[in-house]
Order: sequence, then C-alpha cells, then structure tokens
Amino acid sequence: MEKFRALTAAEIDCRVATCNSKGVMLLLYKDARCDMKILDETVGAENWQRKHEVIKESLFCNVGIKIDGEWVWKQDVGTESNTEKEKGQASDSFKRACFNWGIGRELYTAPNIWIPSDKVALKDTGRKDKANHPVYTTYDKFKVTQMLVEQGEIVALAIKNVSLGKMAFLYDIRKKES
Repeated sequence: MEKFRALTAAEIDCRVATCNSKGVMLLLYKDARCDMKILDETVGAENWQRKHEVIKESLFCNVGIKIDGEWVWKQDVGTESNTEKEKGQASDSFKRACFNWGIGRELYTAPNIWIPSDKVALKDTGRKDKANHPVYTTYDKFKVTQMLVEQGEIVALAIKNVSLGKMAFLYDIRKKES
C-alpha cells in the first residue's frame, strides 16, 4: 500500500489551547474532510470505509482499507466536542483512526506554538481562576501559511494571526542545527 502524503499548510487548522496575560498556546489539527480527501486520493473512494461501534459506552471508529483484495482495519475512540456531542465524538474517532493509518501523524511532531501577547489581541474576561489570576481569552483567528515536513517530522512552520494581519509564529529546526 502507498504511504499517505504529508498534510499541506491549507489542510491544517489552529486552535487556542491556553490563554493568559502573556499570550496564547496553539494546537494544530486536521478535520475529518481532510482525512476523507486523502483516503480518496491515495487508495480510491471505493477502497476504504468506516464503521462506528459503541464499546463500554465509548464510540469507536474502524477505518478499513482494501489491501490486496482484503480489508485491513484500524480503530480508535473519540471524545465528545463542546458543541454537537455525538457528531463530535464520531468525527474525533474517525480522525484518530486515520492517525493510526498515518494520515496527519506529523502533527504529533509540531513544536510548542507560543504566541506572545504583542502578536495577539487578548481580552480580560473579568473572571478569576482558582489562583485568583485574571482569566484572558482571544477571538483572533490563526492560519498555518507554510509547513515543511521531512521524514515525517515538521521541520519548518509559519503561522499568521489573520485577525491582526501579521505573522505570529516562525519555526525552522534546520536553522537551529547549523
């Protein structure tokens, strides 16, 4: 079977993981449509399928790929999303099962993505955390503009704060090695 290609910058989304007065931490992720597209283009729409099953009250997704005329399956469990509980769990389990096949596995090699406060619009929510510190949020949107993957590892990454119209994060491991 062919190896799945690396994700492109356009296929990766950014989500704010943590936020404080000093900046935000971002996480990179892919959506289920990306997985479907890569499965279709790599193995053909007729050579893959997915099935969901509940095991001990958790929703699992099985992704099968036809290899040499036989179905080979890989499975993973999903977690509920904050919006549509069942749909989010089904989508998450599918994306995780696709990670098991190798689709988007390079995301696990992403560097820590810290965006300092001068590159993000922070808002004080007026609330306090358990340690009595102000709680901040941001409504800024971030976009991966460039990404270079070598041997399954992200070696260069650029992220723009689309809301502010400026580059927020640059990473190039190759420059650190020289």
